[in-house]
Amino acid sequence: MKQLKKRTLFVLLFAILMVAGLVIFLGLYVANGEEWATFQANRHVYSNGKIAVGTITDRNGTVLYDCETGSYADDATLRRATLHAVGDSAGNIGAGALQLFADLLIDYSPIFGTGGTGSTVALSIDGDLNKVAYEALDGQSGTVALYNYKTGEILCMVSSPAYDPENESEVAAVATGDSAYTGAYLNRFLSSTYTPGSTFKLVTAAAALENLDMENFSYTCTGSITVDGATVTCSGKHGTQTFGECLTNSCNCAFATLALELGGDVLEEYARAAGLLDSSAVNGFTTAAGSFTASPDGSAALAWSGVGQSTNLVNPCAELVLMGCIANSGTAASPTMLSDVTGALGFSVYSEDAGSTTIGWSSGTCSTLKWMMRDNVLNKYSSTLDFGDLTVCAKSGTAEVGEGEPHAWFVGFVDSYTTPYAFVVLVEHGGTGVEAAGKIAAELLAAACG
Repeated sequence: MKQLKKRTLFVLLFAILMVAGLVIFLGLYVANGEEWATFQANRHVYSNGKIAVGTITDRNGTVLYDCETGSYADDATLRRATLHAVGDSAGNIGAGALQLFADLLIDYSPIFGTGGTGSTVALSIDGDLNKVAYEALDGQSGTVALYNYKTGEILCMVSSPAYDPENESEVAAVATGDSAYTGAYLNRFLSSTYTPGSTFKLVTAAAALENLDMENFSYTCTGSITVDGATVTCSGKHGTQTFGECLTNSCNCAFATLALELGGDVLEEYARAAGLLDSSAVNGFTTAAGSFTASPDGSAALAWSGVGQSTNLVNPCAELVLMGCIANSGTAASPTMLSDVTGALGFSVYSEDAGSTTIGWSSGTCSTLKWMMRDNVLNKYSSTLDFGDLTVCAKSGTAEVGEGEPHAWFVGFVDSYTTPYAFVVLVEHGGTGVEAAGKIAAELLAAACG
C-alpha cells in the first residue's frame, strides 16, 4: 500500500512538473517565438544569412525586392532610387525595409508559425517619385523626401550617392571606398545632420512671435552689423522691412538682431520644442539627433545661431516633420515607411497607427509662419521656381560649411486638403538654396501633385 502511495505521488509530481514545464514553455514561446522564428540560423526562412521569403513592393505594387530570388526591380534607376528604402541583402544599410521589416516579411504567426512563402510588404514610397527625385539630384550628394502630413506616409525618400545593388562593379566600388560613393551606405534622410542655414530662421521667428512685441516690428538693414567685434553680413542692403519682409528677404542682420534680443537659452528652447534637437523613431529606426549650443548673450556666435549658422545641426527627417506641423497647426502625423502587409493567405495583416507629433509652438504661431512662408514663394521664389497652382509655402537655406560650396536647403509644404505634402531637399555643397534645392522641390511636387 505504501509503495502504491509513493508511485501515486511520483506520478502526481511528474504530472505537475510536466504542466509547469508546459506553462513555462508556452510563456517563453509567446514572449520569444517571433524572435526564434526570425533568427538568422532558421534555414526555413533564411539562406546564407539572407532572408529568403517575402516580397517588398512600393505603394503601387511595383516589386522592389523578391527575397526568394534575391533580386531587385528590373529598372536600374529605380534600384538606385529606392536602395535606401529597401536596403541591401548584406545588411550594410540598416534603415532599409530588409532590416526594419524582417519579421513582417517572414509572416510569423504564434499559431501557424512561419508559412514558408512570407508576406508582401508594401512600402509607402512611390517608386516613380523616387526616380524623379534621384534623377533631379543628378549625381549630387544629398537627400530628398516628401510625406503626407495627414497620414504620415513617406511618399519619397532618396539618399545620394546610391548604387545599383545588382551591378557588381558598383557594389565593389562602394565596398573598397571609392570616393564617388562616399557615404553610400548611409541614409542621409534619417541618419545625417547638417548646418540648417536660413531654414533655422523659422525657429528664430517662432521664438520672436511668442516672446517679443512683433506687431509693429520693423528693421532697417544696411547690409551688415557688428556684434562683439565681428561682422554679420547680409546678402544685400534691404532697407526698412516689416517682419514678414525680413523672412522673405532672408535678412541675416534682422534675425541676428532678434537672436541677440531673445538670448541663447530661448533659442535652444524653441529649437527643442520644434523637435530639431532630439532623435525620433521611424518604424523603430532611431533618427540622428540635432544640436544647438546656447552661445553667451551678446556674442557673435549667438547672432550667427539665430541665422542658422554657427554650430547648429539638424536632421532632414526632423525638418520634414516640422514642416508638417507648421502646415497642420502644430501637430502632424509621424512619418512611416510602411503602407500595408499582405500575409501568405492573401489578407492584409497590417493595422498599425503611425501616431502623431506635436511641436511646442502655438497654432497661432504656426499660422503666422505659414502666411510668411507663402509670401516667400509668391514674392521671392516665383521668379525662379514654378509651382503652378499649388499653394506652396517654403523657406530656402544656404548653409556655409567651410570648404567648398554651401549646402543648399529647400523645405516647406503644400497647404492643401487633397495634397497635404511636406518636403525637404538638401544638396550637399549645392550652392544657393533656391537654385540647387528649390528646383528639385518644384520638379518633385509637379510629379507628386500632377
